[in-house]
This record gives sequence, C-alpha cells and structure tokens, in this order.
Amino acid sequence: MSRSTSVRGFLGRSLMAGGALVAMVGGTALACPADDPAPNPAPTAEVSAPAAAAVPSDSDLAVVRIDPDPASPGGTTTVHAFVANLGPDRTASPFTVVVTLPEGVTAEGPFFPENCYEFQNGHRVRCTFPAGLPDYQSATALIPVRLATTVPLGELTGGYVAVRGDDDRNEKNNRQPFSIQVVETARS
Repeated sequence: MSRSTSVRGFLGRSLMAGGALVAMVGGTALACPADDPAPNPAPTAEVSAPAAAAVPSDSDLAVVRIDPDPASPGGTTTVHAFVANLGPDRTASPFTVVVTLPEGVTAEGPFFPENCYEFQNGHRVRCTFPAGLPDYQSATALIPVRLATTVPLGELTGGYVAVRGDDDRNEKNNRQPFSIQVVETARS
C-alpha cells in the first residue's frame, strides 16, 4: 500500500470520528462530549466490570507549516492544517486540530473533514480526527477562507495551526504559524 493511499484511507475514515472531543482554547484543555453519543443501555441485573480506558500510545503529533496560496483582497484561499504522527506508535486516542485565522480573514465552508466547525465569529475552526493515526503518517484539515476587501497587500500574519491529543508526548511541536501573501491579483 502506498503512502498516499494509506493517508487517503485514513482521511476517509476520519469522517466517522467519535469519542470525546478534546480542544485547546486559549492554552486550556477542554473536554466535550461527542456529537452523537451512544444511548445508555437499559439497566440489567448483571453487573459488569467498568470498561478500561484506552491506554495512551507513545506517539508524537506535530504540526507541519504549510502557507496557503496567495490571494487578493476579497478573494479566497485554503489553509492546509497538516499534522504528522512522528511515532513511534499509532495514536490510541482522538486528536483535535484548531486553526486560528489572521485578522481580516474568516472561514468559509465547506470544510474537510465534515466535522470541522467554526467558532469565534469564523476566526477559528476546530476539527477532530479519530484514534488510529499510524506512525509516520499524516492527517490534513482543509479550511477555505475569505480575505476581507480591506486587507492590505503584503504578508498577512497572525494565523496558526495547533493540535492537541491525549497521546501526544511532545507538545513543543504542536503549533505552527502560517502567513498569507496578499497580492493585487491572485496567481493562477
């Protein structure tokens, strides 16, 4: 199986993300219930042992910097939130990617994966990926954005991509900035 095929397979499975959502907001980790939790089963006379929690893996999630294509004021481009698992293990827990956009830029769906959603008036987008990202493989969220008509020409900074996961043993590489080149007319 080729590397691109396995990444495509992972991304296809990412649309069925479940479990708990863990997000990094302003440096604080938050836990939220899943979007569609399974209903509680009816009580039974049997008493079962509590389910064992997933054992965290020895994995290292890292954000890789990819600057979006240039765009003109009022135009659109796409942020590629690229996350790699540097290993040595497959992730055992879901992870969350948060994209923070520069001033003058807002998210404009549809997003990939479909579970991504915008918050803070479209200036941030949160996406979740399921457990199981193999070592030395990657996952990417695609976030289309629109530049305000008032943004100046030149380099637009202040955006960044961050990742958070319970398995991640090295948080030093979990955030990378990106910049958008604002040009008079978009390059083809």
